[in-house]
Amino acid sequence: MGGWVTLAFPMGRIVMKPTALISVFDKHGILEFARELEELGWDLISSGGTAKHLMAGGIKTRDVADLVGGNAILGHRVVTLSREIHAGLLARHIPEDEEEMAKLGLPYIELVCVDMYPLEVEIAKPDATRESVIEKTDIGGPTMLSSGAKGRRIVICDPADRMKVIAWLKEGKPNEDAFITELCAKADGMVAGYRLAGARFHSKGTIDGLVGTKAIDCKYGEAPYMTSALFKTGNDSLAVHAMTSVTGTSPSHINLTDLDRLRITVHKIAVTLAVNRFPEAFVAAVVKHGNVCGVGIATTPGEAITKMIDSDIQSIHGGVAMCNFPIGEKEAEFIRNYKMPADAKRMLDGLAAPRVTEEAGQVMERKRGKCRVFENPALAHLGKKRLDRVFYRALSKGDFLRQEGEPFILEVNDLRINRLLGDLNLQQKVDMALAFAIGSTANSNTITLVGDGMLLGQGICQTSRNRAATVAVMNAQKSGHITHGAIAYSDSFFPETDGPEVLVEAGISAAFASSGSINDKTIFAYCEKHNLNLWTLPDKICRGFFGH
Repeated sequence: MGGWVTLAFPMGRIVMKPTALISVFDKHGILEFARELEELGWDLISSGGTAKHLMAGGIKTRDVADLVGGNAILGHRVVTLSREIHAGLLARHIPEDEEEMAKLGLPYIELVCVDMYPLEVEIAKPDATRESVIEKTDIGGPTMLSSGAKGRRIVICDPADRMKVIAWLKEGKPNEDAFITELCAKADGMVAGYRLAGARFHSKGTIDGLVGTKAIDCKYGEAPYMTSALFKTGNDSLAVHAMTSVTGTSPSHINLTDLDRLRITVHKIAVTLAVNRFPEAFVAAVVKHGNVCGVGIATTPGEAITKMIDSDIQSIHGGVAMCNFPIGEKEAEFIRNYKMPADAKRMLDGLAAPRVTEEAGQVMERKRGKCRVFENPALAHLGKKRLDRVFYRALSKGDFLRQEGEPFILEVNDLRINRLLGDLNLQQKVDMALAFAIGSTANSNTITLVGDGMLLGQGICQTSRNRAATVAVMNAQKSGHITHGAIAYSDSFFPETDGPEVLVEAGISAAFASSGSINDKTIFAYCEKHNLNLWTLPDKICRGFFGH
């Protein structure tokens, strides 16, 4: 395909320069790209604003208006929507099309470089209206990309691909079919996502979907005989795809789901501490099979790591850890050696932090690259970032769930809270906030126990509140923790007194739960009688169910 076009005429064959169409909203870097094309011998066509920008930069270009026989019309709504442009993008390299294009005096457009109006930026504005979104809905750009993709042209919809294309052209177009296919598929995908954003907005959410680009091929799926891949659907700096691999093999499906759950929990811890105006803390957490089994917050990284490991020294083996502070060689050595026999080292499947030094990565290494180490600077600033408001979950048979809403954050000084036996001291309040952040990001039904800035035990994903309390206490005691004086969090109300009975027997001093049971009065009376300081808010305000 394409490149230099040859046309047959009675006087012989005339060789014409290849033609590129450039029409961009964001002009950043476009001069350098156009200049490279010009030096490679390409003729340039561009739309009004882009044409002026290129000519002001000393680059020769032909305005689209000259090709289509008129300037933009209808308030610049119609510029590139013309048969001349789309003929140039869709004409095939066959004698019939070449003859017709010659008769019409139209060039084959072999390259189209287009971006689109920032529709999603407009949609995200709090004051976005139907009219403002319509004004920012690009028609010409997506249409040119679609025509270019169908015509098997060199289609550039991502600024990151511009110099990649220049390098490819200079190399003589190696693997041309595969290269063009990749660009065309990317354009189709970007147009699909763009159109989906408009459909989602105008339908008020009754039309929705996900369009993603493969970011990571997993080593395997949930089982070794399955395949899995991570797809990027946006540019959030906290997304799993934004984590840079430092050492280790390609992650497994479970590694990535663990990383995502860790990020959710550590993020909620950081935001909860910030909302309550508690001192900023170093946070270390570890997850195993989708649920956190160790958490520590402290004034030093070493103490946070110590608490994380001491939470459940048995379950941490083979887990994935995350910290909101950099990991150097000293911290890595501590993670691997703390409370380990002299002839053994702690094995983790993964570690993520804002920064991981090369030396630390080497310390964390395991045979066959089984410890995957990631870094993401955004993890150092979690307390300043908004919590996720929208969650998608794929179901079988092609269905998916979308859930959205402002996540509840426990503010321990909230005057609406019913404090059964009065106030708590500062450490108890910190522990209650920490227990809330951990428990409300664990698969419900869950009860979480915390003491002195450390996770003591959880009863995760249980079928009754009594069983959740029993498992939480059992896990804490099996890890050698003293539960007397600890703080508990329940992600919903207690329907019977059998849950509080377990907590009272374990010596729990205070708990936060929702209210809303028909037995609330009985439960409150029991807790008051047995000195369990139960703090509550209505279930419709603070229920912490998660992970269904």
